[in-house]
Amino acid sequence: MWKKLKEKAIKLTAFAGIMLFFIVAFEIMIMISPFAFFFYSVFNPVFNWLGQFPATRWLTAFFLPHMTLPPTLFLRTVRIAGSVFFVLGAAAFIVCALQVYLGKLFKWGIADKGLYRYVRHPQYLLLGIWGIGMSILWPRFIVLASLSVMFVLYYVLAKDEEKRMRNLYGESYEKYMSNTGMFLPKKVERYFSFMSHVIPKSPLRHVVVSMLIITAVIGSGFVLRTITLRSLPFEANTNLTILSLLPEDAAMNASAIQTILQGERDGKIKLSDNNNYLAYMMPADYIMQGMIADTGGEFHLFKQHNTFAMISEWVLHPFEHLRNSPSFHMAKMHNVDPSIARRHHCPINIDEPALDCNACPYRRVIIDEVENVNGKRLSGSALLSFGATRTPLYAIDLNARTGAIVNVVPVKRATAWVDVPTPSI
Repeated sequence: MWKKLKEKAIKLTAFAGIMLFFIVAFEIMIMISPFAFFFYSVFNPVFNWLGQFPATRWLTAFFLPHMTLPPTLFLRTVRIAGSVFFVLGAAAFIVCALQVYLGKLFKWGIADKGLYRYVRHPQYLLLGIWGIGMSILWPRFIVLASLSVMFVLYYVLAKDEEKRMRNLYGESYEKYMSNTGMFLPKKVERYFSFMSHVIPKSPLRHVVVSMLIITAVIGSGFVLRTITLRSLPFEANTNLTILSLLPEDAAMNASAIQTILQGERDGKIKLSDNNNYLAYMMPADYIMQGMIADTGGEFHLFKQHNTFAMISEWVLHPFEHLRNSPSFHMAKMHNVDPSIARRHHCPINIDEPALDCNACPYRRVIIDEVENVNGKRLSGSALLSFGATRTPLYAIDLNARTGAIVNVVPVKRATAWVDVPTPSI
């Protein structure tokens, strides 16, 4: 009786942990859907609670660029790997699942064909690959933390399944285990055999392994965040730092700062000498700007009716989805020229029929006031620290070539998602 209860408890715990990962990982898909309100009415109090404490504040932050185009080859490679792992892991998992369930239906015995010829638990391996891809596509630390817990639960479930399979198939399964790796092919697994000497066999062995998995997975997120912050193209002058969301715009950073400071001297923009400011520079119709400030309904992505189009662009076109404006999806839906649609829906209302939208000199700069818990002067990547609070102030439209300010619009002191923690990078 106790044995059965233990098995049920393991399965229930594993199911709950895996479902938690699915919920937090699919936040991005819910975030740009009409169901965002219902999701955040339940989930955002958890985010707000985590954000109250220094020990947990990092969980709501991001460790890779999400609304910024990756500025280096390494970060671009990581982003592409996210899409590959997501698609490959999901597709191969379905194939393995069909193999197992059809095997049960037709009583084929031990599943030892296909990927099962090389690893004993390809379904868990492939779900893990899918999960890594998902955590790259939506790189919030809480996704990575739940992924690490999911890895531990897969390890526990795999051990429990092997115990039951040995009881069911006896010597034939023992032979299969001796010739096949657990999560990696036997030839690859041998390179990790030293771990059995590092971690001695004891009642606490599984606990130690679990802690190592969690530490390695979450630790990789901190490493990637450090690399990301050091790679971003910041430019600073006094208490104002600017960050271009497109890498090719980095050359405009210095002149854009001078334009903003001139606007401050002219009285168009009001900045305090005692505060820190972070300015994000982007095309005027940059699709992700609603995550920085509430600049208009067309950037409330959850209000748009092209959720599936955006999701497919996000997965299958890792960089183009950031360059495309909201009108790009409208143009595809109505089968019209995207360049004409983009010009027609320009948020700056520039009426230049001959304007090449791909070489447009106009940029939108969103200025955030940044408060730090320590009250210190900040610049560069320090403005994106876990303890910094960013409050939107202005959306400034300017001509990056001439230095002329076109519009200065005070914005609501919130993003399009109000108080939901959104990406800062």
